[in-house]
Amino acid sequence: MDQDQLYALTMTTLNRAMDGDVPGAATTLMEIGQSGDMFNVFGACCAFAEVGKAALTKLYGSQAPNTERGDMWALEILKPGNSDPAETFAVRFIVAYANDDQDQALALFRASLEASSEEHVSSVSQLLATSVSLARTALTDPAV
Repeated sequence: MDQDQLYALTMTTLNRAMDGDVPGAATTLMEIGQSGDMFNVFGACCAFAEVGKAALTKLYGSQAPNTERGDMWALEILKPGNSDPAETFAVRFIVAYANDDQDQALALFRASLEASSEEHVSSVSQLLATSVSLARTALTDPAV
């Protein structure tokens, strides 16, 4: 898959997810996974995390961490005893990406690849869902 195809599929996936078209988003996300390689999927994950990072930056405004001066993002999953690996992956990937920690983002992605295929798909899907949820909140929150 070339970069133009990856870009088009990634943007279509994000657009469909933002529009609430879950089956359509799942279809294009699946196409990225089936037509591309792990590098393409990682690229799509980074694009999803960029959406999450932009949403967090908008939500936190002037209180957002400035990574250029050494500030760091930190998010907490607020459900006590949460053991959902996909949700944990999504939050940790967005935080790593938002902190410009490419090594950590890549390590998380590799760990998802080493899990079962089902867990990997769930993790990538949850990353998309979490990023879109953050974006929707940022776009609709009247306080922002």
